[in-house]
Amino acid sequence: MRRSVEVFKVTPGLLSLTIVIDPAHRNWYDAAVSGLDLSAPVHGDKGRKGSVHNGLKALSHVEKDSVILIHDAARPFVSAMDIARVAGSARKNGAACLAHPVADTLRRTDGVYVDRKNLWALQTPQGFTYDLIRRAHEMGGEATDDTSLVAALGHNIEMVLGSARNIKITTPEDWTMALDMTRQKEIRTGTGFDVHAFAQDKRGKITLCGIEIPHDQGLEGHSDADAGLHALTDALLGALALGDIGQHFPPSDTQWKNASSDRFLKHAVDLVLARGGRIVNLDLTLICESPKIGPHRDAMRNRLAEICGIDPARVSVKATTTERLGFTGRREGIAAQASASIELPYD
Repeated sequence: MRRSVEVFKVTPGLLSLTIVIDPAHRNWYDAAVSGLDLSAPVHGDKGRKGSVHNGLKALSHVEKDSVILIHDAARPFVSAMDIARVAGSARKNGAACLAHPVADTLRRTDGVYVDRKNLWALQTPQGFTYDLIRRAHEMGGEATDDTSLVAALGHNIEMVLGSARNIKITTPEDWTMALDMTRQKEIRTGTGFDVHAFAQDKRGKITLCGIEIPHDQGLEGHSDADAGLHALTDALLGALALGDIGQHFPPSDTQWKNASSDRFLKHAVDLVLARGGRIVNLDLTLICESPKIGPHRDAMRNRLAEICGIDPARVSVKATTTERLGFTGRREGIAAQASASIELPYD
């Protein structure tokens, strides 16, 4: 129920949310919605129809053309987008229902096969104008859902294509499937690119991928100018859709002057972990004529793995040149290109 409540609360245009419960379940209800800003629940009746009717009576103050959405808490995987689509269709047509075309071959117990071509499995939410659904309930009669009551008034129900993920948890097997769905993960990929020019001073070393490498010039930059770490930081931030390194560590902020860039990459890693995610792999390409990357490749991979808390086998460091073309070919600086794949809990 909490999953259902949370998705409705973030649906654009929602004006109010009323939950109908069995009063004997009040302790379970309170535990499920702890911390959520909700009005007091409405007590249901013995059956679905009576329970929904009680909920409708609690909304007697709304306008007749207000859109009422009725949803089973046992369908916790409905999306805010589908909810909004049903609401829009109900506002336009008076009655609408999420539904999914039947894909299985159907056979009755008497051996007769049923043509599935025009069959839809009805889901929730189901949406209606308030006046229409209130009249349907006051007509009497029992029904397994609200569309059948409205259809009995001769009103058409507009079918809105729903998702097969919007399952109704009814049996122990459904419950097991639902648990598996909550553990599903999604893979996201981000990319990053960074450039730093060589400095004119003779520092005798540069920092690249978190390690110091001897070089006859330094690198210019507000921090330590580690192009490899900067590109990887942007790749992780990109996979999270959280902007770029400049938004998180503005060059105008003096606290990052000459800062070690491993702090930037560790920040991006922590953001992944805060979402319950993990880094699947990192792939970095360094573009320069000098220094030579090959002798330092393993040290770079190990250092990147250490910063990110992952196995070095998940880190790739490659190097290439531009055949003496462009600013890197003229030995004016170093460029770095990165990609990062992360795994997040399915939202």
